[in-house]
Amino acid sequence: MIEAPEPGGHLSRRGSGQSRSAARLAAVQALYQLEFGDAGPVQIAAVVEEFSQHRLGREVEGEQYRRADREHFVEVVRGVHAGLGEIDAMIASALAPGWALARIGTLQRAILRAGAHELRARPDVPVRVVINEYVDVAHAFFHGDEPAFVNGLLDRLARVLREAEFQPPPA
Repeated sequence: MIEAPEPGGHLSRRGSGQSRSAARLAAVQALYQLEFGDAGPVQIAAVVEEFSQHRLGREVEGEQYRRADREHFVEVVRGVHAGLGEIDAMIASALAPGWALARIGTLQRAILRAGAHELRARPDVPVRVVINEYVDVAHAFFHGDEPAFVNGLLDRLARVLREAEFQPPPA
């Protein structure tokens, strides 16, 4: 399992969005873990169950995990795997020429996949929320240029997937 330092920004805020923020962080961790298994239906169910029973809102190795919106966690993990081919193709199309998805590290790829899934499948969550949340997840793990890369790539995807949210309001 990967461990994240106490994240800043939206992930550490108090209030109604905190449980979804924690769910997004846990989903990225679960997706990262699934990269090292067969990621078939049995493995996905096992990882979802492990997180649900032993990590979300629990103490693990002396660290208290925040309460997470279990439904959102499950929807992101299962949604990414159900649409993995399409999601990876979308991410690859948003990369700069000469870049391949395989060139992106496993953790950063998990963050991008989760963010791309929400942009694609969750029109009820505003683009700005999705991008900010996954940039915050990136900040929990990275201290270099990775959060800016996540921001730029998700922004490019959002402009294609949710073009209407970028249009000025009618006069």
